[in-house]
Amino acid sequence: MSPTLVAEAEAPSVEEVEQAPSKEEFKVVFVLGGPGSGKGTQCAKIVDTFGFVHLSAGDLLRAEINSGNENGTMIQNMIKEGKIVPAEVTVKLLEKAMKESGNDKFLIDGFPRNLDNRQCFDRVTGIEPQFILFFDCPEEEMERRLLGRNQGRVDDNIETIRKRFKVFIESSLPVVSHYEECGKVHKIDATRSPDEVFSSIEPLFQQFKPKAAEVHEELVEAIKKHNLRGIPVPV
Repeated sequence: MSPTLVAEAEAPSVEEVEQAPSKEEFKVVFVLGGPGSGKGTQCAKIVDTFGFVHLSAGDLLRAEINSGNENGTMIQNMIKEGKIVPAEVTVKLLEKAMKESGNDKFLIDGFPRNLDNRQCFDRVTGIEPQFILFFDCPEEEMERRLLGRNQGRVDDNIETIRKRFKVFIESSLPVVSHYEECGKVHKIDATRSPDEVFSSIEPLFQQFKPKAAEVHEELVEAIKKHNLRGIPVPV
C-alpha cells in the first residue's frame, strides 16, 4: 500500500478553501480487496490519471496518533488496551480529510472494513458511494505476492498473512455482498499484470475525467490526425 495515501496535494490556500466543493458534491469510490490484491498500485494510477484524492482510514488513524492531539492520544490508548476504535472516529477523520482536500473526488482505500463501518459512514456523512471497486484475487496469489515482496514489513509472514485473509473474508466480504445487491460493485480480475488491470479499470472512471484533460486530448488527437508529414507534435 502506498505510504502517501492521506492526500495527494499540498494544503489548500484560503481562496481554495472558500471555493471548495460542498459535501453534497463529493464523489466517493470505495476500494476493497484482500491484502496483496494490488489496490495501492491501482489507486496511484487512478490518482494520476483521473485527479482523485486517495485516502486510507488506517493512514489517517496513524497520522492522528502521531499528531499528539487529544483525539490521537485517545485512539492510541484504545489500541494499546486492545479496544476497537469506534467507527464514528474513523469516519469523522475521513470526512475531515475530504473537506480539507479542496477536491471533490475520493478513493477510500480498504474501507468500509465491515458492515458497521458502512452503516456509520452513511449515517455520519450522508454520502452514497458512486460504486465499489473490488479487486478479486485468489488467496494463493495474494499470499505469493505478500511473501515475495521485500518491503521489510513485520506482518509479511505466513501466519500473520493468513490471519489478515481470515479477517478480510469474515469482515469485508459481507460489505461487498451488500453493495452487490445494490448493483454497485465492479469486480476486477486482479490476477493480471498491473497494466492489464488498469486497462479494465479506466472505462469505469472516464465519467470523472477533468474536462480540461478531455479537451486537451481531443486537441492532440486532432493535431495528430492532420499532421500528414509525420512531424513530432509536442504534447
